[in-house]
Amino acid sequence: MNITYVTNPNGPKLGVTTAKLIEQDGLYFKDLEGTGELLPYEDWRLSPEERARDLAQRLSVEEIAGLMMYSSHQMVPFFANSPFKATYDGKSFEESGAQAWALTDQQKKFLKEDHLRHVLAMLLKDAKTAALWNNEMQAFAESQPHGIPVNISSDPRNGASSAGAEYKSGGGQTSAWPEGLGIAATFDPELCREYASIISKEYRALGIATALSPQVDIGTEPRWLRIADTFGAHPQLVSDMGRAYCDGMQSDPAQNGGWGSGSVATMAKHWPGGGPCEAGRDAHYPFGKFAVHPGGEEATHLKPFTEGVFHMDGPTAKTASIMPYYTVTWGMDPSGDNVGNSYSKFIIQDMLREQAGFDGVVCTDWHITPDPDPKLDSFGSRCYGVEDLTEPERHLRILENGVDQFGGNNNVVPILEAYRLGCEKYGEEAMLARFRRSAARLLTGSFRCGLFDNPYLDPEESQAIVGCQAHCEAGFDAQVKSLVMVKNNGALPIRQRKKVYVPGRTILERKSFFRSMLPAITVPGMDKNVAGKYYDWAESPEEADFALVCIDSPITNGGYTEEEGYIPISLQYRPYTAHTARAESIGQGDFREKDTPNRSYRGKTCTPANEADLDLVLDTRKAMGEKPVVVVVRMQNPCILSELEPAADAILVDFGVQQEAILTIVSGKAEPSGLLPVQLPRDMETVEAHCEDKPLDMIPYTDSMGNAYDFGFGLNWSGVIHDSRTLRYGKNG
Repeated sequence: MNITYVTNPNGPKLGVTTAKLIEQDGLYFKDLEGTGELLPYEDWRLSPEERARDLAQRLSVEEIAGLMMYSSHQMVPFFANSPFKATYDGKSFEESGAQAWALTDQQKKFLKEDHLRHVLAMLLKDAKTAALWNNEMQAFAESQPHGIPVNISSDPRNGASSAGAEYKSGGGQTSAWPEGLGIAATFDPELCREYASIISKEYRALGIATALSPQVDIGTEPRWLRIADTFGAHPQLVSDMGRAYCDGMQSDPAQNGGWGSGSVATMAKHWPGGGPCEAGRDAHYPFGKFAVHPGGEEATHLKPFTEGVFHMDGPTAKTASIMPYYTVTWGMDPSGDNVGNSYSKFIIQDMLREQAGFDGVVCTDWHITPDPDPKLDSFGSRCYGVEDLTEPERHLRILENGVDQFGGNNNVVPILEAYRLGCEKYGEEAMLARFRRSAARLLTGSFRCGLFDNPYLDPEESQAIVGCQAHCEAGFDAQVKSLVMVKNNGALPIRQRKKVYVPGRTILERKSFFRSMLPAITVPGMDKNVAGKYYDWAESPEEADFALVCIDSPITNGGYTEEEGYIPISLQYRPYTAHTARAESIGQGDFREKDTPNRSYRGKTCTPANEADLDLVLDTRKAMGEKPVVVVVRMQNPCILSELEPAADAILVDFGVQQEAILTIVSGKAEPSGLLPVQLPRDMETVEAHCEDKPLDMIPYTDSMGNAYDFGFGLNWSGVIHDSRTLRYGKNG
């Protein structure tokens, strides 16, 4: 591919492949329209908003409908065994002989015929391949009418939980950082800002200009499966972390912190707060579609938006876009209209657009417009409350509410049909103006991030940036800072090179995120080679000097099975029977459950798939005798530690780190400094009694040493941590 670059004095560097250049007043501009004349949207001296408004007026309805679509998950390359399928000249990737960065038949179609320009990247083989694929996408888009570049986005991709067993540096992998709760456990918004600033560089080196993050839902419901991606349960901490993240991502140092080619636009989620899902059931699934506010804390859940990402410190001012959650926010609409958030005029138009004054992009969560799956236990469409509408009618209703974009929608037909229905209802002039308003918002993001001027990458430079040593070291340091020590009877640190016993684990059959059954597995407690950097490996408790037991928080089936109906989501390891659960659910009603509208699970029992984790701790304690037993709990959810705490000499809480970070603390190479960003409840009765929407309303567990595992609690080598962080983010602050 031949990319031509020109540099303007005191202006942007331009990159072109097929477009010609216009020279005017000693400056260069891209002739994207092919007229030979400098048009406003081609003039980089104008503001992104001015350029976007001009281009929006030049687009057809079909082209605007393309901008409103967000692609399904793209993989580079699409291997034959990928969960999402694609072809290369009609063949599988393996059969085609295509390069890993080649465009698929489907990508060429949605770029050319459907005018789609917002692409969600999932798997990227490596940094060099991602850069080459980006260049292929951008060159193809540049050759199309108007030369509108592709805006590539990504879900969070720097979490250490999926980064492998060892601390990696270089090698084309992204730097590895703690998950959301782990970042929150540092209680340090400046660290969050640094984190976002670093990963934004990696994103841009991969071709990614939009981040589908941060998740600023307040984690008030400990059973919710997405609480691990939040910044915890304290409204002020969540607000400060969200603000810092967006500032770090969107600020381009080369533009004094303003918008530029180093910016990554953020999409904060999930308006109006996805945390208070009833009984912890998640709205990805029809059985978990209700968000409830029994504590009357609706306004509290808006604070990370209205006092956080809408009021940033840097010159980009506010998050570029917002994603509402799937949930039916029960009872929020005074009209009594209980529908999914994107379908609610009150929640989007009245609350978000008018009351909060948000004028950026609003994009639905993924796959909310197709017809619903007939099964409650499904990972299908989430058109909650509007199942009786046609697909075009659903699109029109969403557009009427002020939403601009449809997540995961590759089909332009229902959008165009929605336009036709809108013309019949409001007149063509009004509907065209509505489309152009969304087009201007959507194009503004691409202009702000410099994509119209130069969307191309140097593959070698990308390879050097992504996962570089400095980024990896910063990420690893953050991982260490995120670990929370909640118990230590003097067992830690273990500085000498001793013999360690790390038992393996068994996890029974359980449901995956996509609701398929996963088989039972046996996994090692820790990678032997990683442990070997610090200690000698012992094959049995008898020959060991101490034991390191690495377990997960309880793993359940999400609160529903086809066979049992609604069941508890348990935070304890032993089987739990919900004797004190609500007799009547708050959220009720679904076309799939006319005979059983009440979603209560009172009297039902749940057994976690990893109950054996508790037995592992207890059996290891027995086998080790008086020798130290150190327990590390990877918490996807805040869990109840009363069952295992007496058997442990020390307990570390891991919110998503690599194994070497754990050993860095255990060995005393670093001192623990993390603080609990959530409460660890006393028991399940406490969990059942709390209000899903109310921050920090549970009774925390108090351990055998007299310490309460409350929000903000953590130990270092000297004892309980009391510092500026605990003063700033007091439990009642």
